[in-house]
Amino acid sequence: MGNCCAVNVPAVNSEKEVTLNRDEDEEEEDDDDDYVDEVPEIPNYHQKGGRSSVSAEAYGDWNKKSTNFQAPKYPKTEDQKQRIRKALSQAFMFAALEESDLVIVIDAFKEEPMKTGAEVIKQYDEDADRLFLIEKGQLAVFKRSSKDEPHPGKEVFTYQDSGVFGELALLYNCPRAATVRAKTDSLLWSIDRETFGHLVKDAASKKRDLHDSFLKSVKLLESLDPYERSKIADALRTRSFKAGETIIAQGTQGSEFFMLEDGQAQAFKDGNKVMDYNKSDYFGELSLLKDQPRAADVKAKTDCRVAVLERAAFKRLLGPLDTILESRAKDLYNQVNK
Repeated sequence: MGNCCAVNVPAVNSEKEVTLNRDEDEEEEDDDDDYVDEVPEIPNYHQKGGRSSVSAEAYGDWNKKSTNFQAPKYPKTEDQKQRIRKALSQAFMFAALEESDLVIVIDAFKEEPMKTGAEVIKQYDEDADRLFLIEKGQLAVFKRSSKDEPHPGKEVFTYQDSGVFGELALLYNCPRAATVRAKTDSLLWSIDRETFGHLVKDAASKKRDLHDSFLKSVKLLESLDPYERSKIADALRTRSFKAGETIIAQGTQGSEFFMLEDGQAQAFKDGNKVMDYNKSDYFGELSLLKDQPRAADVKAKTDCRVAVLERAAFKRLLGPLDTILESRAKDLYNQVNK
């Protein structure tokens, strides 16, 4: 399960209306679970200018919070807590939480059994009061192209025993982007808007700001506008490696794209050094573009921190940059095969 935003970026221009309609090949290859609530278009983005309008519009005012907030706590077994923890680790906004806050969030999830046919959320509903985590069951996602289309619209996706949905309507304060119905008796967990707002939105915002500053320094992304760059920031995961550790291994199948946030790394082809990487350099794109094994080892020369973008998010968010990537990947391929 992945919880990057399910968004298709058509070009490096301001985003137009996003859609859940995909061709069958793309739908089969992309296992990302976050199909339900999509990142909304930010009104009057270009007129308001700059990234400040993105933060203000999308994330709201972070200072209007009650200082005496106390999250609810619902009893759970240790096994249930671990399953919730594992599921949340795949959602970008929860991955940003400190351990102490993650424990509180896990405790705040409430068990919600759903009978076959139950409508969990409804497209265009403005009362987005909670998000849902699926523990078991099959749930169908329906999408209408407009409010004039008969409810519930076309079935576009099915969750099977896992998934997180409904979070972006809370994150961006927008109406539900799709309808979700239980196809079988299902067991869900939900967390309320207030707990989400107090504990999760702040962490997601801080993570986005840190990653946005870094992404500005990556030449590959310099043509993106702030809104598009912010979506990539949301999808990134951060990993750390000790000096000498292998980041990617030659001959293995690639499914991730890496950008070096801090430290230095080196590429080795059959044991011979062929490339040095410094802060803001990137690697791993060759396997993503060509769907072939890694062409070289990449090892940490010093202690490193890397930003990681998974295959599904790469294809959605960096699709418009494929030409640039292919050109640079070709240069890299020529160097490592000399």
